[in-house]
Amino acid sequence: MKNKRLKFILLTVVVLLLIPLIAMQFTAEVNWTALDFVVAGILLLGTGLIFDLVLRKIKNINYRIAITVALLIVLLLFWAELAVGIFGTPLGGS
Repeated sequence: MKNKRLKFILLTVVVLLLIPLIAMQFTAEVNWTALDFVVAGILLLGTGLIFDLVLRKIKNINYRIAITVALLIVLLLFWAELAVGIFGTPLGGS
């Protein structure tokens, strides 16, 4: 069972990373480097594995929802910071 979940998470990450890869073939607006793909893959894979851990270990549905929503918000904020620098940290992409 655990092996199937891991395969599903990996497949999801690959499919999500294929979106910008394909977009790069049709437009100059999407311009990712290899490092961008590595960082995005690490973020997505790490978040997916943490989601899986939360779903396996936390039995209270309210805690599950709260933790997964918080994880999703953190992922989106971190992704936005890396993309355009919304917080002005040295990690910002602008």
